[in-house]
Amino acid sequence: MITYLKSVPPTPRGAAVTDPAVAATVAAILDDVRERGDVAVTEYSAKFDNWSPESFRLSSSEIDGLIRSLPQQVIDDIEFVQAQVRRFAEHQRASLTDFEVETLPGVRLGQKQVPVAAVGAYVPGGRYPLTASAHMTIVTAKVAGVSRVVACTPPIRGSIPAATVAAMAMAGADEIYLLGGVQAMAAMALGTQTIDRVDLIAGPGNAYVAEAKRRLFGEVGIDLFAGPTEILVIADEHADPFVVAVDLLSQAEHGPDSPAVLITTSRDVAVSVSEHVERILVDMPTRDLAGPAWRDHGQILLVDDLDEAYAVADSFASEHVEVLTRSPREALEKMRHYGALFLGEGTCVSYGDKVIGTNHVLPTRGNARFTGGLWVGKYLRTVTYQEVTDLSSSAYLGEVCGRASRVELFEGHARSGDVRAAKYAGAPLPWSDHTFAASRA
Repeated sequence: MITYLKSVPPTPRGAAVTDPAVAATVAAILDDVRERGDVAVTEYSAKFDNWSPESFRLSSSEIDGLIRSLPQQVIDDIEFVQAQVRRFAEHQRASLTDFEVETLPGVRLGQKQVPVAAVGAYVPGGRYPLTASAHMTIVTAKVAGVSRVVACTPPIRGSIPAATVAAMAMAGADEIYLLGGVQAMAAMALGTQTIDRVDLIAGPGNAYVAEAKRRLFGEVGIDLFAGPTEILVIADEHADPFVVAVDLLSQAEHGPDSPAVLITTSRDVAVSVSEHVERILVDMPTRDLAGPAWRDHGQILLVDDLDEAYAVADSFASEHVEVLTRSPREALEKMRHYGALFLGEGTCVSYGDKVIGTNHVLPTRGNARFTGGLWVGKYLRTVTYQEVTDLSSSAYLGEVCGRASRVELFEGHARSGDVRAAKYAGAPLPWSDHTFAASRA
């Protein structure tokens, strides 16, 4: 039985949940960029970011200068984190193999992994330099074999975010533009006079960026639909309430609409976590975001046992799930719906966001029920090929194809099978007086 010690109204699920005003604004910007290209992009950048340079693309010398301006420790840390992301992505890539199999004599079917040719990586900014998104989107694309990665990030209060640009360059971006918001998504997806269009766009962003991705999907591919960041913590009586409270607020600081949920089997833990949260918020530097998030989207659920905790957590299908229990690996067997699991007190969602190497672009709003997050496979297309060299096999397939196609009333398909059965095995063509001399492989 679930006891709600802190609850909120249900949050709508799915990607179609969009503020009508946001949808209208995004639609107008996309149409304008589609019509006027660079001129529209420049006007919107000036309007929303107070940024209208001669060129949005940063030159090699500008990028090098920005990298040199950073402390060595910042560079070292970027290199370390990108190495973790790259190593994990390389293992993912190695798990995807090409193969060819002979299913009948002379009938060979194959599979190949072909990288997307051009990708647009969006690295959000606005308030803070979010270097981690550069690692997740660009490094992973390059490991997949993407030959052209276009990276966009907005200025921060009229300044160039040097650390973000450095992360983009070090990750392997081929083109870097100081450009943000819907205008950046439109420029990458639709193309302008100075920016060639890409085939897929990836990366997180605010409600306007998310709506732009939703509307552009179909003209280009996207990584996934995403909403506000979410955290769900499963805790038993062995969990440290202070650690739980800190971790809940670590994600709540993403924004005032970020859900933070605790599911616990211990009333004492639940009460203590609530008290710790209120104390921590008093002097938390990002309390202007974390406070409203906890007030309006924070929940504490008390359940009877861990089996119930896992089941309730699955119903949330949360983006991030921390398991702070005596036996955290049990969740690997008991849970199905989550973006990413963080097992035990030694790890945390913040590690996944910033340093550990798994990708932090993950499904939200219950979408973990049917999709995973960004990974190297998102930048690859699994394509197939077929070859039949044994003409006896082709004749047999032709006979079956003719019968199967006519069941579906597809006479044209049937005739493609018929001509091979006739040519390679001497079968009659009932719909034509054309004859073949039967040949054999």
